[in-house]
Amino acid sequence: MTQYRIEHDSMGDVQVPADAYYSAQTQRAVENFPISGWRLPPAMIRAMGLVKYACGRANHESGRLTGTGKKPLTEPQVAALLAAAEEIANGELADQFPIDVFQTGSGTSSNMNINEVISNRAIEIIGDDRLAAEKAIHPNDHVNMGQSTNDTFPTAIHVAVAIEINNRLLPALRRLHQALAEKATQWDRIIKIGRTHLMDATPLRLGQEFGGFARQVELSIGRAERARDAVLELPVGGTAVGSGINTAPDFGCRVAAVLAERTGIGFVEAVNHFEANAQRDGIVDSHGSLKCIAQTLFGLANNIRWLGSGPRCGFFEVSLPDRQPGSSIMPGKVNPVMCESMMQLCARVIGNDGCITTSGAAGGNFQLNIMMPVMAHTILESIELLAAGTLAFIEFCIDGLAANEDQCQAMVEQSLSMSTSLNPLIGYEAAAKLVKEAFASGKTIRELCQEKGLLDEATLTAALDPWKMTEPH
Repeated sequence: MTQYRIEHDSMGDVQVPADAYYSAQTQRAVENFPISGWRLPPAMIRAMGLVKYACGRANHESGRLTGTGKKPLTEPQVAALLAAAEEIANGELADQFPIDVFQTGSGTSSNMNINEVISNRAIEIIGDDRLAAEKAIHPNDHVNMGQSTNDTFPTAIHVAVAIEINNRLLPALRRLHQALAEKATQWDRIIKIGRTHLMDATPLRLGQEFGGFARQVELSIGRAERARDAVLELPVGGTAVGSGINTAPDFGCRVAAVLAERTGIGFVEAVNHFEANAQRDGIVDSHGSLKCIAQTLFGLANNIRWLGSGPRCGFFEVSLPDRQPGSSIMPGKVNPVMCESMMQLCARVIGNDGCITTSGAAGGNFQLNIMMPVMAHTILESIELLAAGTLAFIEFCIDGLAANEDQCQAMVEQSLSMSTSLNPLIGYEAAAKLVKEAFASGKTIRELCQEKGLLDEATLTAALDPWKMTEPH
């Protein structure tokens, strides 16, 4: 049976689980928002801990925490506050953040949740009673000093997004680019038929096709870098409405410097705190780039799915790794499950962009956006899906792809689009008639040309050389 203790806030007494590190305001939020069971992502919680650490350092270095204001802290108490914040930044105490995503739109409940946990854990670190009614290290007066939810919560979103893109998504995309580029080099001598409108087109090399895929991912790497850079300006220092009330003029700059030092990412103070508090355009911008990456990866996975279709009645120009049985009724059937997984997660990311866009447009009224928790959850979900999905796609699909060279060559010779190279020699209309007759008869373009004696053998061989068709001439 759960044991409870009594905690107090400005609205009165609240029953809180006896062993919880959080206090009254967190418990009120737990009771007020029994909505989805979704909590803020771990990356967001870690970023909030890092932001609180940076704020604590900035306040300490400016002498405010140990100064002459109300309830100044001792040096050991400051050290404990910073240590508690670092524990959260390192992923510890993760079970102490129970508030639903669909909460107060500013994230105040979660901001107070982290303030309370840091307060109580810091008190415990110095050997005092964290259950005492009077908090020696206070969640508002000390942990939240010089801050408002309105500037620190969006700062934590920016920090979490930049870290996750920098440390997870970008490495995954770089690995995918490398894997595709290696296939492009490996398969540069394999000629296959091209397709436009899903119909036969002129030949190209399998390596060229995969080189195009590699370039798409290379461009996606640039988009991911821009997605990261869209959130480098931090709102911290603006406090409630952007005016910076109750904080030092250099607070935002100090905090950004600490965060840049700790992460290696170029965070800076916002140029204009009224803009930075009120709008989440950076998040919308960032997710727009993520959406573009998702549609690129969707198309890549779908193309590879088509190329591997068959094995007897499809294209089957590449063989996909067998990962699992594909049917509960058709023996031996194997499906392109990794492509399908990638396509589904990309569809989710593309859908997430609607939530982000709506939240940015409709949520930012006057001096505050009130859709921030769902924006945090949504964009971090998108990054997680893209990063984890890309790594799985590389390991279980791309690395194991094999080219079916015989199939590629056979389809080239059968293609009616081989006639394209005859245009300069016999004219477009004559070549078109040849295509119709070849299709009706089942013969190849080469066979018909030979039967009709349209060109001497040397000229015909040169004209229908598929390798020459893969390059300008």
